[in-house]
Amino acid sequence: MLARETFNLLKKHQIRLDRRKGQNYLIHDQILSRIVENAQLNNSDVVLEIGAGIGTLTIPLAENASKVVAVEQDKRVLQVLRERLHQEGISNVEILEGDATRLDFPYFNKVVSNLPYQISSPITFKLLQYDFDFAILMYQLEFAQRMVAKPGESNYSRLSVMMSLCSQTELLFKVPRKAFVPPPRISSAVIKLTPHKNPEVDDFFVKTCRALFQHKKKKSRKALLQSFHEISYRDLERDSIRNLISQIDNKLIEERVFKLNPAEILMISTQLEDAMEKLL
Repeated sequence: MLARETFNLLKKHQIRLDRRKGQNYLIHDQILSRIVENAQLNNSDVVLEIGAGIGTLTIPLAENASKVVAVEQDKRVLQVLRERLHQEGISNVEILEGDATRLDFPYFNKVVSNLPYQISSPITFKLLQYDFDFAILMYQLEFAQRMVAKPGESNYSRLSVMMSLCSQTELLFKVPRKAFVPPPRISSAVIKLTPHKNPEVDDFFVKTCRALFQHKKKKSRKALLQSFHEISYRDLERDSIRNLISQIDNKLIEERVFKLNPAEILMISTQLEDAMEKLL
């Protein structure tokens, strides 16, 4: 039913979807239902949807929540969305036209979105700057696996560390390519993301984490030495950098980066920042 409805709408409005813009529309009824169910909506919820498209998800969200804030930047698609909302008699949707990575979002307490994949990383970290209950989000499978990866696993990355410190992240279920039109190049997955209150992550930590994971298979001492330019743009001599790194707990800097857990990476960042403050 959803597939037929989607094809008919696209044909009627002569819309050709563009993979490069992340326009992969969900056409699988059961998966749509599972997303809405996992959102646990009630009549007091204000839901943010990023990449609303033709309203596939917007309409069932609006039917189960107090309000939906729907973000979409494709003007042709917005015409379809507005027409559908009018036909369905739905008046509790606020449409924001524009690039979600650049807009300021009004109040919301939940996020439910089939995200445009090319903005997965920036929009996720932007969302974590807001105070909300939780999000149900669709990502490319590879990205989702990196979000939930543990130390020592092949997918463990800077993203894994950041998500662990900033949120509780759970992979709910996988979604096959055939559930979309046009089908994306790889499978997808739905993530539940619950932000932590007051995460211990600052700009210095972000830089330290970036420096470490540029050489994730090397010992953290060597990774920091080789990518110290990511942490400080001051023109420090090699010996000064070695001296700073030597003030970090020896057990931590002798461990390979991909085996360090998020708390240990946070400790490296804290100790390095303290050492730099004393030096500079």
